[in-house]
Amino acid sequence: MSFEREKIYITTPIYYVNDRPHIGHAYTTIIADSAARYFRLRGFDTFFLTGTDEHGQKIEEAARKRGKSPKEYADEISAQFKALWDEFGITYDKFIRTTDPDHIRGVQRAFEIMYEKGDIYKGVYEGHYCISCEAFFPQNQLIDKEFCPDCGKPTSIVKEESYFFRLSAYEKPLLRLYEEREDFILPRSKRNEVVRFVESGLQDLSITRTSFDWGIKLPPSINDPKHVIYVWLDALLNYITALGFGGDGRLMDYWPANYHLVGKDILRFHAVYWPAFLMSLELPLPRHIATHGWWTRNGEKMSKSKGNVVDPREVARAYGLDNFRYFLLREVPFGQDGDFSQRALIDRINSDLGNDLGNLLNRIIGMSGKYFDHRIESHKVPHYYGQELQELQQILAPLDDHIRQMRWHKFLDELWQALTLANRSIDRYAPWKLVKEGREEEAMALIALVANILARVALYLAPVMPEKAGQIAKALGITIDPATFQRLIDEGELLEPFTIQPIPPLFPKIDKPLLQEKGKEATEPSQDETIDIDHFLKTQIKVGTIVEAHEIPKSKRLLRLLVDLGEERPRQIVAGIKEHYEPQELVGEQVCVVANLKPAKLMGIVSEGMILAAQDGQRLSLVAPKEMVANGTRVR
Repeated sequence: MSFEREKIYITTPIYYVNDRPHIGHAYTTIIADSAARYFRLRGFDTFFLTGTDEHGQKIEEAARKRGKSPKEYADEISAQFKALWDEFGITYDKFIRTTDPDHIRGVQRAFEIMYEKGDIYKGVYEGHYCISCEAFFPQNQLIDKEFCPDCGKPTSIVKEESYFFRLSAYEKPLLRLYEEREDFILPRSKRNEVVRFVESGLQDLSITRTSFDWGIKLPPSINDPKHVIYVWLDALLNYITALGFGGDGRLMDYWPANYHLVGKDILRFHAVYWPAFLMSLELPLPRHIATHGWWTRNGEKMSKSKGNVVDPREVARAYGLDNFRYFLLREVPFGQDGDFSQRALIDRINSDLGNDLGNLLNRIIGMSGKYFDHRIESHKVPHYYGQELQELQQILAPLDDHIRQMRWHKFLDELWQALTLANRSIDRYAPWKLVKEGREEEAMALIALVANILARVALYLAPVMPEKAGQIAKALGITIDPATFQRLIDEGELLEPFTIQPIPPLFPKIDKPLLQEKGKEATEPSQDETIDIDHFLKTQIKVGTIVEAHEIPKSKRLLRLLVDLGEERPRQIVAGIKEHYEPQELVGEQVCVVANLKPAKLMGIVSEGMILAAQDGQRLSLVAPKEMVANGTRVR
């Protein structure tokens, strides 16, 4: 995917001010911010828009319950969104509010244009209306002929005078759009549901209301003051009013948008209604509607009544903003639903960030200091490690396309292959052995290879983790900017000779949850805490035989074991038992293994289970059956 111009325009949805920001808002905004940072790093003139949606019956009612005017209430909630994005360092270029005078003028002008064209007409609407979704639904879309198909809440029959947009006239042009531009909707798997919706037949869209006042009035030229413009026409037009549509138009050269980032619940509005409005206005269509999934917490849907709504500010303050950003983009493939748990976040921090990335930087700082007084020179890297440089180039080659297609999970997953290459190279060539054998030049080249890998990882990681990537770059004597990206990534140059700067550990290990869950303490379970039998039975403990045992270099506690659990291949398990057992005495012994643990990385090695042991003071004893049993036997 290539861009035809040097300008990039990225938007989040404008967030509805009926509640405080939650993890879903943060997810969308952090994706958009990461994309904006990346394209700026690539040298593109990038404009990033976010903001708040403040009109509609739902806001009017929420304000009334709190004894405030709609504007006072909107001011309060909008300020909370802006304050959070500022605290998070979100690099938006404009924060738009639908109560802004420029936006109001732009919406009225758009209404006027579509009305004069004949795409808006006056009629009477009678149908099922959902206040929560600010949307009308035909009866055949309702659940049990009453409930909203989107939120599940009861609808009410509404009959009132309304202005309609001729959405039905754009059915064929929309289907042609989806056929000609297969990546208009990202991920492409979401395209079919939009196509099916349009193929089922489009009804003209009610775009004004008379039953409440909190909205944008019709243009004075139409002279019908009892109507306010329906919230979705109002809201969607923010993407062009922010650029000056209906006013000075000074930023309209950023249009069309490259990416509208949206949640899956508002895909229809952005992939059907919005392009139809733009066709009516005879404006170019956006390049991509990028649609992400929803977040649950510990496998449950989030709700205020359960008290399990994730507050992004609390999580970022407890675990670190960059760590939180990384988790959100790495944990779930874009477009799919994700689950937030503190354990999953801790695993990402300790494994991906601590073991794979942080420890790698510490290793070369330590080795370069021990052998070369922290001086690193790259000129011999191609001579000794040309094959590794070629492998690195193959890893980096598809990363740009992953970002342009909003495949953030895959982007980070493949970027981490570069770290695997670096750690594997150290273990394979063993610089300490090279120095011992008098091959200092080769050892220097190996350390420099790893430094060059880390420099490239830092550049690609900077849009997602700007603070941590900046610290890595500073240690390596480079800056995160377009010139460095072009020199090291695009042109493939190696680092100039430099003195690496020792820095504190980037990702200190986290041993237990840092936030208290509702009804739980943020500590390990007490000895007298009880669980039910169903909870216990979820744990699969199996008997297996240790077929290989190896020391892990540089580790005082860990051994790498291969355990036969009666499966197609032995399980690799990293166990902290080195201080109690010699590797050779373990081979042939049977042990009990927790077999359904999520794989984790320790010292860069994947561990696929956990050995059970009992510890009495300083003495540790592995748990095993009294007599030999078949490998794979369940412990019950």
